[in-house]
Amino acid sequence: MNAFRWPHPDPVLRVVGLMSGTSCDGVDAVVVEVERAERLRVRTLATWSRPYTEAERQALLRVSSPQATVEDVCRQNFEIGERLAEAVLEVLSRAGLTPQEAHLVASHGHTAWHVPGHSTLQLGEAAVVAERTGLAVVSNLRARDVAAGGQGAPLVPYLDWLLFSHPERSRAVQNLGGIGNVTWIPAGGHPEQVVAFDTGPGNMVIDGLVALLTGKRYDEGGRVAATGRLHPGLLRELLQDPYFARQPPKSTGRETFGTSYAKALVARARELGIPDEDVVATATYLTARTVAEAYRFLGRVDEVLLSGGGVHNQTLVRWIRELLDPIPVRTTAEEGVDPDFKEAVAFAVLGALTAWGLPGNLPSATGARRPVVLGDMTPP
Repeated sequence: MNAFRWPHPDPVLRVVGLMSGTSCDGVDAVVVEVERAERLRVRTLATWSRPYTEAERQALLRVSSPQATVEDVCRQNFEIGERLAEAVLEVLSRAGLTPQEAHLVASHGHTAWHVPGHSTLQLGEAAVVAERTGLAVVSNLRARDVAAGGQGAPLVPYLDWLLFSHPERSRAVQNLGGIGNVTWIPAGGHPEQVVAFDTGPGNMVIDGLVALLTGKRYDEGGRVAATGRLHPGLLRELLQDPYFARQPPKSTGRETFGTSYAKALVARARELGIPDEDVVATATYLTARTVAEAYRFLGRVDEVLLSGGGVHNQTLVRWIRELLDPIPVRTTAEEGVDPDFKEAVAFAVLGALTAWGLPGNLPSATGARRPVVLGDMTPP
């Protein structure tokens, strides 16, 4: 099955989708069947997540910092490729499939740096994945949208429209990954009516603070934040960041809200004498508040669907619900989509579109001049 032609003639493709998120917590892998019809049909066959070791995570954080060397970037590009290849073989095994029974891999890779509207760099060498798995690989999906004048993000809105559009209810599909991003789908709307952008930090600032203050990777269940109290003065300072007031389309990442941001936040909290648990609580509330306030850029919202690792932070979800009340807030699990794997599924769908020679970006979301076919193709 893995002899590859482009554009691919088969109307049904079996695709492995890969995602390494800005939280640097691990690789998410899915196997999906994508059927080309008047409206694409998507069926998930298997999922798998491979956590990064602490050494791997620290290497990713280094390569996503201004202090990274060219050697760091070079080495990580190939090492991430090896991890992605392992994930492909593992998730195919869990689906009961051999590589010969799949068509291609669609790899988002790992974002090392993102300059909105100018340039973007994702690591995870596609040649390594192709060589280890024997499959064609679609990679570097964001670059063509940037070249076409777009932000290169978000790229998930097409899948959000496909899976979550409703004839009568306008929905905001809110992802809570390292960065938060929202897709607004008007009731009965078409893809070109979708609005999407990054709302700001998702888990990134929270995770960065918890790592600096406690040595742990993240605030499990939001328990640290639940023991702290919001510091209004610090929150006011944080809300002054110009990103939050900027009109969409817009995108952001670790270059803005990463380790340097967390370190500066800890230093400021020390100046103000704020207890550690209150710092984490304030950062958690910052994510909730910026999510809620970003919805002023949307049309009517009848309900919100949450996805991403942040759905497991009960304190964060509670504050989002309180700030958006009376709008109902649920998770994508209630719509049959695992919130931990939605983005990996999305990139699998984008890979299928590329294989068919079809555009995968939504200019209404990214600001690109036109729809474009996304990604680079590495043959099997």
